[in-house]
Amino acid sequence: MAVKMILLVIFFGTMIAIGIYCRRHSNDIQGFVLGSRNVGPWLTAFAYGTSYFSAVVFVGYAGQFGWKYGVASTWIGIGNALIGSLLAWVVLGRRTRIMSNHLSATTMPDFFGKRFESKALKIVASAIVFIFLVPYTASVYNGLSRLFGMAFDIPYSVCVIVMAVLTGAYVILGGYMATAINDFIQGLIMLGGIVAVIAAVLNGQGGFAQALFNLAEIPSEIPATMGQQGAYTSFFGPDPLNLLGVVILTSLGTWGLPQMVHKFYAIKSEKAIKTGTIISTVFAIVISGGCYFLGGFGRLFENPALHNDQGGVIYDSIIPFMLSSLPDILIGVVIVLVLSASMSTLSSLVLTSSSTLTLDFLKDNIIKNLNEKRLLLLMRALIVFFIVLSVVLALDPPTFIAQLMGISWGALAGAFLAPFLYGLYWKGVTRAAVWASFITGVGITVTNMFWNYIASPINAGAIAMIAGLIIVPLVSLITPKMEKNETEKIFSCYDEAVTVKRKTALPAEEQ
Repeated sequence: MAVKMILLVIFFGTMIAIGIYCRRHSNDIQGFVLGSRNVGPWLTAFAYGTSYFSAVVFVGYAGQFGWKYGVASTWIGIGNALIGSLLAWVVLGRRTRIMSNHLSATTMPDFFGKRFESKALKIVASAIVFIFLVPYTASVYNGLSRLFGMAFDIPYSVCVIVMAVLTGAYVILGGYMATAINDFIQGLIMLGGIVAVIAAVLNGQGGFAQALFNLAEIPSEIPATMGQQGAYTSFFGPDPLNLLGVVILTSLGTWGLPQMVHKFYAIKSEKAIKTGTIISTVFAIVISGGCYFLGGFGRLFENPALHNDQGGVIYDSIIPFMLSSLPDILIGVVIVLVLSASMSTLSSLVLTSSSTLTLDFLKDNIIKNLNEKRLLLLMRALIVFFIVLSVVLALDPPTFIAQLMGISWGALAGAFLAPFLYGLYWKGVTRAAVWASFITGVGITVTNMFWNYIASPINAGAIAMIAGLIIVPLVSLITPKMEKNETEKIFSCYDEAVTVKRKTALPAEEQ
């Protein structure tokens, strides 16, 4: 217990100290929300990765999908690395930084408002962010409850409140820069922790080869492969189609999540983009691949404690049960690992939510003539409001909120991914197409929550994203275009000449 408490005290003390140190970077809106667009590759890459992976992934998703698909669930981690990180940086990183700076956009709703010259789009986008990010914020706490109960026998409510207060403190003090530096430290903890935990768990099963052999002996419970042995160690697992849906939602979904795309707004330079792409991809391979790989061995720990009274599997209990027999020092590492993952994601979510509501919804619409000092004060007050609201939801989540948490990724990415992606590359995207994407993305995921016409909410989210990618170009082709002069001005930022060294590009006359 002493070892665990010492680790926690050091961890929390460091977070607060960084928040105090970064106060000088948060004296204006650009500094508080974007770190003055001067954040280097390591901080940006780790901020992206730690915002991506939280306790929801480590405890909830890894346990659930590892149980369902066996070691094939590792494909989810590979998809997260290649699609959710590598391709996201390559396709979105540079263009997002250039156009958002050109438009002076600080949030995703602000981007929609200025790119498509529509105040209504900006307001509706900010409402979508508020509605679906707050429940997702509440869900971040849920992965901690069983781990803290296992390690400390501390009530879940105490854990949630302490974590919320400490996260709020360093975000309010230091803004985006404090979040980015803390994300870097938390990311290093996550990297070391996941490697140590996987090695310890497999060693307890007789090593990797023996664990794989034992897993191969377990017959499949999936209807399509019912009773088949070796399904949980096969290349694509017992249910490849549904596994693909998970890969699409958790990988492509990041392209439309405001708290993820926001990281590209703050990148410092071209070098930061190139270096950040590599770092972010490696980080995702280790963390996400490691989490799902570990979860793939969950069935080796079959125990009555993992089932409810009706015989159903309690997925959130699988990973904590797998770790319960580890030495105290490793359990302490796991606690700090999951705290790191959760606090980094939580800080990103509350900063995104508060800045969106302040700058895109309240400013000039409900509260007028706010100077920068008052805007900052309002934003900090809203951070407290979001944290309190998420704590209330996390402590006593009503049924509809629990359902809403499961579809938040699908709704946000389904609404935003297509218009944001096409808006960066194509001048022909129309306002009507953006509205169509908003309606389709939110409509599919929300209506499916009530009528369940798509069996899996994961697949519903994936379908919503793909539908948006089809609908936006189709609607754009048949609806009135924006003024040509205005779109030319917006896209002129890509044509500005820059000077680079010959090792980067040959002079035009030599090509």
